[in-house]
This record gives sequence, C-alpha cells and structure tokens, in this order.
Amino acid sequence: MAQHERGGAAAVLDEEIKPYKIHVSSKYLDLTRRKLELTRLPHDIPEPRSNAWWEPKPTAEPLIDYWLEQFSWRDQEQIFNANVPQFRTAIKTAASETPTRLHFMHYRSPHSNAIPLLLIPPFPFTNLALTHLADLFTNPHDAEAEQPFHLVVPALPGLGFSDPLTNKAGMVPAVAEMFDVLMKRLQYKHYLVTNSGPAATGLAHIDWKIANQISMHYPDSCLGVHLLSPPFSPPLFRNSPISWFKWQAASLLQSPILGYSKQDMNALNRDKRQRQSRGAGAALTPLGFGCDGAYEPNTLAYALCDSPLALLLFVLMVIRVANPKEDLSPADVIKITELTWLPGAEGTMRLWAHCASNERSHEPRATRKPRAAITVFLGDDAKVGGDIGVSDDSAVPRPIANAYSCPVWGSSQYDIVASSRVAGRPGLLAWERPDVIASGARALAKAILAVDRRLQPSDDPRTTLLEQVLVEGSETAPAETSGMTIQVSEGSARTGQQQAYETGLPRSDSSTTPMPIRPAAANKADKAEDANRQSQKPQERPGGNQESSENSPNTVVEVQVGA
Repeated sequence: MAQHERGGAAAVLDEEIKPYKIHVSSKYLDLTRRKLELTRLPHDIPEPRSNAWWEPKPTAEPLIDYWLEQFSWRDQEQIFNANVPQFRTAIKTAASETPTRLHFMHYRSPHSNAIPLLLIPPFPFTNLALTHLADLFTNPHDAEAEQPFHLVVPALPGLGFSDPLTNKAGMVPAVAEMFDVLMKRLQYKHYLVTNSGPAATGLAHIDWKIANQISMHYPDSCLGVHLLSPPFSPPLFRNSPISWFKWQAASLLQSPILGYSKQDMNALNRDKRQRQSRGAGAALTPLGFGCDGAYEPNTLAYALCDSPLALLLFVLMVIRVANPKEDLSPADVIKITELTWLPGAEGTMRLWAHCASNERSHEPRATRKPRAAITVFLGDDAKVGGDIGVSDDSAVPRPIANAYSCPVWGSSQYDIVASSRVAGRPGLLAWERPDVIASGARALAKAILAVDRRLQPSDDPRTTLLEQVLVEGSETAPAETSGMTIQVSEGSARTGQQQAYETGLPRSDSSTTPMPIRPAAANKADKAEDANRQSQKPQERPGGNQESSENSPNTVVEVQVGA
C-alpha cells in the first residue's frame, strides 16, 4: 500500500468524529456485473424433487436479472450520501492493539425533549439497511405523547463500512465497549439501548448478546435496555427457589398469578405443541462434517467474498428463516446484499462464528440489575404472521419456531420496568412492524424518566468540519472541504440545511413491488471514555482487509480519510 495512504489513515484514526461519504470504485462495480453475467446456476433437479430442500433457483434467477438490469448502486450511493447523516470515528478498546474505525448513522431529533437511543442493527444486516427507521424514532407525529429520540445506529465491526476487530477473543465485550465509547464521544453521558431484531430468530443471539453486555457492564451510562424476544429460561430451584416455586405454581394452575399472564400460559402451550409436532416428523440427515465445522468461518467467507450469487442466497436464507409475512422488494433484497458484498463478507462470518462458539461472556457481571423493557411475541394465529404451517414438512432452511420466553423469567437478571406481549411472530421486525421496536423503546424511556433524572436531553454533539481525502487504490484525490457542519451553539436557530443534514431523511426505494423470497411449500407459514488514547498505526481497511490483494472484493470501497 502506498505510503501516503498509510499516512492518511493514521491521521484519521483519532478520537475525532468526522462526516463520511461512500464512494465505491467503478472497477469493483464492473467486477460485480461481470461476475453476475457469468453466473452458473446448478442444473434442475430431476423429478421427483424432495420437499425437504429449498429450491432457490426460481427465486434467485429474477433477482439476478433485477440486479443486472434495474438496480443501480450509484443511485443508492447518492441517496445514502445525500440523506443519511453518516460518520466514522476510531475507537481503541482495552483488548485491541490498534484503533478500529466505526461507521455510524446519527439522526438528531428536531424536538427539544429528545433523549439518546443506541439502536443495534439485526445481525447480519448493516446499519444502512435501516435508514427507513429514522423518522419513526426521531420525529413522531406528537412528540409530547410519543417520546422522540436522538438515534445512533452503528455498523457492527467488520460489517458494512466499519473496520473489523483486530483481536480474535472477546468480540462481544469489545463491541459493547466500542458502542459505549461512541455514545460518550457524542457527549451522551446517559442513554438507552434497544435491539431491532428478535433474539429468538437471530443468528447466534448476537444482537441480544451485545445489548445485554452493554446493559450489564456499563450501568453508569446505559440506563436501560429494550430486549426483543430475549432467550430467557425458566427459573431453576438451585438459582432462585422462590422464582422456581412461582413458576411451578403458575404452570400447574395455568392461571395468571405471581407475575404470569394467561397469554404466557397459552403461548407456552402452543410452543410445546409445536415442538411435539416437529419431533414427530422425519429427521433430516446431516451432511457428515460434524459439529466443529459450523464454527469455522473461512470456508463460507471465501465463497461469499468471491460470488455475489452466493451472498445473495445467504441473505435469502437469513430472510427465509426469519419467516416474514410480507416479502421484501427486490430493491431492498439487493441493497442488503450489496451492503455486505462490496466491503466483503469475511467480517460477518467471523463475528457469527465467534458468537456461535462462545456462548458466555468473559467479563464479570454487573453488581446491580439493569433496568429493562421486554417485548415478546405470542406466536398465535392472528393475522400478523402466526405459526400456522411451521412444521417439520417445510423445506430446509425452515423458518425458526417462535421460542416464547415469559418476561418474568428475566427478573433474575434485570429490573423489568415494562413488558409487552405482541400477537404473532416477529418476522422481519425492522421492515414489517418497526412500530413494535419504537413502542418498546418508548415504554422503557417513560419508565426510566419517571425514576432517573439523569436521562435528560443532551447538548448537541461536537462534530468537526472535515477536509476529506478520497482514497482509491494508490491514488489520492484532492482534498474537498465539506459544505456543512452540524455544530450548533446552544439556543441558536439551525439553518434549514443544517437541520436537514442532522435529522436525515428516510430513503425512497426505486422499487416497491415485492418479489417472493420464500418458495411455495405444502405447509408454508401464514404470511468507554476510558479507551486508550495512545497513537498507533492501524490496519488500513478501505471497505475490506489490508492484506487482501488488489483485485479482491475485500478492497472495494474508496475511503475518505482526514488529511
């Protein structure tokens, strides 16, 4: 790598928060097109076909055509850069040797009573896939009745335009520390955190682990957490005899007593019937690799980094197991895929593998229970994505069954200040029912504000005017000074341009026609401020990995760095 590139990267890796613009080199967009044009799909399986396997070809072929003929990354890039308040900052954790650049969106609410909220994207999706949520959280119709938020949405390290973590151990504690440092660096001394995807259907419970880690280990700054379908377990006698007795009594009597509701009992009985139904079906034979291979990320990472079709099918698999009631539009599916394809999928695979193989946190637990709001999904037969048809006969990969957890089960870990039981399955919550996320976060905020005066509207964060240098391969473009700053002195009026830049706007899709991503089946479901400030030379990752070759998709993104 050229010396001036390394020097520019070293200059940007400090504690300064800088505006960020995306620009992908045309040669990598051309490479993507060539790879799609050269796609080789498997031969059709001769009849009779197995109903136990998903046949993705009828879904993949029209999406490839859409990607080639209708989707424009340049148009999407322009929408992001014009409407989304993007920033990057470098954060060095206690366990890392070098700083890691974190990409995040920061939407400032126009309302004076707004409070800071950290929203964790649902793995494996990136933060830029959630731009449509901004207005819902920051600018409600009635800011007196519905709590507005200053919304911070970071990309997990290694995903999107965030650099991967350099250390290989303790990824969840490191990510939690980075997110807490980010909020403090934005001058949010106290904040709330929420998941945006349910843990019950999340890969390796990554979303929940990060939110749980933040709430447990940073209670002086994170004043509350909103959890969606957390993986709670029934109380055990050896851990809490009183809680165990209450659970046994409620379960035996099937009555709404001792913190349990009738809805809890019905949902648990439904779960039991589901498990029995699945267990009665024919067992599927594993391919024979053993279980250890499931935690080895590099095989999949190499395939997904080289093939846009492979990554598209991976995204379709993730969407399929979430079992959405409504299909995403082709534009959304391809946008989600591109946001992983362009930077490279290796960070996604490694974070997934690490979290799947390291179930427990390595850090000691907090001495006091964090306050929490819990949202669970009843999984009933309501017209919002019930569990009808989720059986052992459905094709693999099957939709994940709705594993119900009673909110009261979390009382041993959390001080539960609010709970909500929502009809149906969660599905793709951030796209299908984002109001559920917002309602849970607002219930948490209401409860915290009633008892904790520390959660008050914050001053505007400090953001510097950036002289941006565009890096493309070994070429450095002339510096370009940003035309806006979002530093606003307290009490002064914002200009229209500043306010638009701070608040951001939801993006408009180029296509809103949904395309089926789930094939028809016989039983298809119903639709730390204490971070080390020592200056060190970091690993350069322009959207990928420094060690990758010139032609690798891992180096596809041109990065703006400080001069």
